[in-house]
Amino acid sequence: MNREVTEYDVLNLPEKGDTVVVGMSGGVDSTLTALMLKEKGCRVIGVTMSLWDGTIPEIKTGKNVKEACYGPGEEENIDECKRFCAEHGIEYHVVKVQDAYKEKVLEYFKSEYRSGRTPNPCIQCNRHIKFGALLDGIENLGIEYDYFCTGHYAKIVRPKNGIFGTDKKPCMIATASDVTKDQTYFLNRIPSRILEKVRFPLASIKKTEVFELAKKANLEAANREESQDFVGEEYFDLLFADKPSVPGDIIDLDGHVLGKHRGIEHYTIGQRRGLGVAVSYPVYVQAIDAKNNVVVLAPNDALNSSALIADDFVWPADVEPYDGFECDVKIRLASRPVKAKITRYVPEKGDTFNYKGQPWIVTFLEPQRAVAPGQSAVFYKDNVLLGGGIIAKAVK
Repeated sequence: MNREVTEYDVLNLPEKGDTVVVGMSGGVDSTLTALMLKEKGCRVIGVTMSLWDGTIPEIKTGKNVKEACYGPGEEENIDECKRFCAEHGIEYHVVKVQDAYKEKVLEYFKSEYRSGRTPNPCIQCNRHIKFGALLDGIENLGIEYDYFCTGHYAKIVRPKNGIFGTDKKPCMIATASDVTKDQTYFLNRIPSRILEKVRFPLASIKKTEVFELAKKANLEAANREESQDFVGEEYFDLLFADKPSVPGDIIDLDGHVLGKHRGIEHYTIGQRRGLGVAVSYPVYVQAIDAKNNVVVLAPNDALNSSALIADDFVWPADVEPYDGFECDVKIRLASRPVKAKITRYVPEKGDTFNYKGQPWIVTFLEPQRAVAPGQSAVFYKDNVLLGGGIIAKAVK
């Protein structure tokens, strides 16, 4: 990086009189966001994206599967949004995005797992659906607005100096005040041009305060559980029912067969439970070899990597760094950021991986456990997101 950026301006939130579209899910975060903006004097328009197309039959398990993002509970969520908007005099629309969701999220999810990778569907959904197809649908409705707001925990900032040695000062994403709920990792692929009109009103509010404010306002959403997954575990097998699973060998690092797997889509790097093998020491999924249809198990220490190679990057304003730099890196949502050196990667002789765009190698200051191809490597400096790519391979 030719010139480091250390100062940013936090961009203003919508003001009284602004027209604001709020993406609503029925959850407490987006509902409180809409209420706060309404009480501030904004003209609020609520929109909900409809994902569920009903092609997968509803499972009667006796369990509450409503709180997944994709599932039959969507109709009830929409009804809750309608009631809230009607009670508060808010215009409301439902935008159907099922086709785009199936192509960009569901098919991606299945393809990645069947390729032996571990996808993050929420990142793709934010890029292509919530901040893509949904915004296209709003435009098709003829709705003009000053801002698009959601209940994400993040901030929008602008650098006071240019980025990566240029004079460009794009909108960028910074971490929220409540670091326990920070969602910037999920937002890393949203282009800067879209962020110009995006704001996150909960950026400076802690989650505990959100529930307190929601309960004080007697919001129905305050009594709902939070959505944890993009699809409930009950629907995982149904999503993959379009093709039969292909069983294969589970092996150790020396190639000894330890058992049989039921299809590589059912396994992830670092997994310990549900392996169906009996060995005298704890083992974890160390690698998934899609070409040979094998799952490799190893002791915990063998899961460490000194580096990773990532590709398919999204950079602020599409400005790719000219040279290497140091920053903090997150390799999965639940992991803490770690120090690393980022340098351009020139594929070595014999590296036949089909990289998308310029790959970069991320060298950790300390080895990291269970680096999973398909997950995102997201770069931070001074709590601001510098870019993110998809992990292509781990360097053991």
